[in-house]
Amino acid sequence: MSRATALLVCSAVVTAATAGCSGATKSRSGGASAYTVTPNSPAAKGSLDSFTWSLYAEPYTLDYALAYDYPPNTVLANVCEQLLRVTPDMKIEPGLAVKYANPDPKTWVYTLRPDVKFHDGSTMTADDVVASLTRHMDPATGSPWGSSFKNVASIKKSGPLEVTIRLSKPDVLLNELMAASPGTVESAAFLAKAGKDYGGPKGKVNCTGPYSLDSWAQGDSLTLKKNTAYWNRSLTPKTDTVTFTFIEDPSARTNAFLSGTADGGYMVPSSSLAQLRTGSKGTVYFGPNTAASDLAVLDFKGPLGDLKVRQALSMALDRKSIVKAAAGGIGIPAKAPAARGAWALAPEKADDYFKALPEPEYDVAGAKKLIAEAGATGRKITLVTSSLAPEISVVANAVQAAGKQIGLDVQLKAVAPEAYSSIFVDPGARKGLDLVITNGYDNTPDPLEFYQYLRTGDFGNYGNWSDAEFDAAFDKANAEPDAARRAELTAELQRIAVRELPIIPLYEAPYSVFLSNRVTGAPTGIAQLYYPWAATIGAAQQ
Repeated sequence: MSRATALLVCSAVVTAATAGCSGATKSRSGGASAYTVTPNSPAAKGSLDSFTWSLYAEPYTLDYALAYDYPPNTVLANVCEQLLRVTPDMKIEPGLAVKYANPDPKTWVYTLRPDVKFHDGSTMTADDVVASLTRHMDPATGSPWGSSFKNVASIKKSGPLEVTIRLSKPDVLLNELMAASPGTVESAAFLAKAGKDYGGPKGKVNCTGPYSLDSWAQGDSLTLKKNTAYWNRSLTPKTDTVTFTFIEDPSARTNAFLSGTADGGYMVPSSSLAQLRTGSKGTVYFGPNTAASDLAVLDFKGPLGDLKVRQALSMALDRKSIVKAAAGGIGIPAKAPAARGAWALAPEKADDYFKALPEPEYDVAGAKKLIAEAGATGRKITLVTSSLAPEISVVANAVQAAGKQIGLDVQLKAVAPEAYSSIFVDPGARKGLDLVITNGYDNTPDPLEFYQYLRTGDFGNYGNWSDAEFDAAFDKANAEPDAARRAELTAELQRIAVRELPIIPLYEAPYSVFLSNRVTGAPTGIAQLYYPWAATIGAAQQ
């Protein structure tokens, strides 16, 4: 995701993509659940002194190297920038690098934008880029993005405004991830000065984005102020000050939208979609998404190590009912671990690749037969759940009921929100668990990003699944520079994942954002995690 497609839970709404991220408006019917997907809300008509934005949780850090979830990246998208940039319609364009070259399969060369200033007024150089990128490779940093650099042999300054990355083997995905956290540029001098306080309320950050971090009152709020020296005049902020508030309770967050104490927020609580859509206080917009709600297997040494058991559990899930209960009917059953919206790399081929996949089969009798054949009748499976979001409990209860129907004893283990989040970064937290509900998303338009996390030994491969055929197919795809051909090779990875089910697909839904009647201009989709979305928000009326 630009956490490179990690499988983290979204605690406000378990979201995913609909029929594509091409930038065109797309509609889906379904009575009260009808919705339209578009990459942007209406453009702002004027400027604002300030607006308040609701986050479903407080960022645990603003250190770009550790930012691996929605809250920190939602803030950092406006403060820090990358060598490349993902646009609202899911395309990759130049960012702090004006261009890049791939002179041979194992070399990437980035030419930097001149005269870019950090928030403290110092000028960005190649030394800053080298220092920023190599932090991910330092074990002492503990960056979850470290595996994205596994093929990097060196990152060196090759000119005052040029950086060269040399690889041990071809890696196309690394270049694309320069539009996400791995490509973030921070001042080398500031990193050295801030030390262990970097990214926190005390050390703060010093990047190049359209906003700078003004204040952070832990447990209460975080404030950004407009960067008047920002280099990109086309994204000059329309609002002077942005205040983030942290509201974990979905009902309280909805009340903040309705009362006007929050002007907007991404990832609208699904339990409140109907209320907010029919109310008069603002508008809910649905945008392109690369995420899918899945069940990730955490232990392949237990009952779920048997493919028949994984197949049976998948067959026993009534996905259409799950979409209604967990997502308010806004979504569709998932056919693959990575969502359709993750295929913006080759949207013209995505439909064909998904049509070639089998439809999710709801067959309780057939599933029960598979459990019997596997000798798994009565076996216990532990699924972790949490109060982190209502959707987690809804899905967990559905899985438990499905297991009971086919002879599996699905036990639910409730943990605190912070313990749930630790499952995705701490292998020790997975001990004794068989399944976790995840929300895996891409930070880039390339579905290959998602499937990298199923490679043997990868940080995001939470269950340590290993498949030699998959690993070989991944390396082949990651060495292919042609986007159309790479998409074709990634479709083979998708077929293997659907066949072997290390991750059981559940459903996809669009990204969501609520905007009060006072504001407009926000991108609506998941690209907001790296695109400076706050800069485009302004007054809804002149």
